[in-house]
Amino acid sequence: MSIEWKGVMPAVTTKFTKKDELDLDMFAVNIKAQLDAGVHGIVLGGTLGEASTLEDHEKRTLTTETVKLVKGSVPVMINIAEQSTKGAIAAAHKAEEDGASGLMMLPPMRYNAGDAEVVTYFQDVASSTSLPIMIYNNPIDYKIEVTLNMFESLLKQDNIQAVKESTRDISNVTRIKNNFGDRLKIMTGVDTLALESLLMGADGWVAGLVCAFPAETVAIYELQKAGRIKEAIEIYRWFLPLLELDINPKLVQNIKLAEVHTGIGTENVRKPRLPLSGDEREHVLQIIKSGLASRPSLPAYKNL
Repeated sequence: MSIEWKGVMPAVTTKFTKKDELDLDMFAVNIKAQLDAGVHGIVLGGTLGEASTLEDHEKRTLTTETVKLVKGSVPVMINIAEQSTKGAIAAAHKAEEDGASGLMMLPPMRYNAGDAEVVTYFQDVASSTSLPIMIYNNPIDYKIEVTLNMFESLLKQDNIQAVKESTRDISNVTRIKNNFGDRLKIMTGVDTLALESLLMGADGWVAGLVCAFPAETVAIYELQKAGRIKEAIEIYRWFLPLLELDINPKLVQNIKLAEVHTGIGTENVRKPRLPLSGDEREHVLQIIKSGLASRPSLPAYKNL
């Protein structure tokens, strides 16, 4: 499947049982909710997916199961976050074998690679696969920025097609558009800057709180795309306290707790993460319950 880099693509959480095994039943419940809301793709094994704790066979199971669940209706992407070029190429080959439609890729993990090393890493992986690639540019959390000059070199690879823009500098959307036009598609990756980024020309949104609130997330995207900006802003303003749960070191626990309260997830996380407790849990619960109590009625947002 070719990928249209647009719309809402959930960075889905990985569901675990209390025995710390993949909970594929609850995972299917959540994926169905995403599809029913009208999402445009699924991203597996990202930060929210607890990628660093997943074993290889679990990533492959998530990919094959998601491909079965979506039945070709939307593209399925798996994140590559590896320490070596060899490992990243192997992961890309496995993703292709497992039916993934594309890849999201972080720079090399742990080693603080220089610009030339990062560019070569991405180029080597891109040359090894036919799958389209979205570069995940998140220097805040992962300490390496993919600069415009680096993208100039990377875009010589036809299958490097998009960026998950998570620099938290909203003017970067305009810089990318000014430099590359539509050659590099922009998927905003920061929930609290999502609508602003879309209005400045981002093509879509790799979202986090969508895991618990899929309809509201897709409604914001579709309404702004249709020029119904005031309606999109009203929903976004309601959503912002919840979206702020995404820009937090415990975003996984926060969003999984929200999923519990919307009926499409569990709190189970993989150690060393632990579920929220004490005052921290009560604070997040207050935000979630307040949001649910004032949850807006959505206009008909599909097929606008």
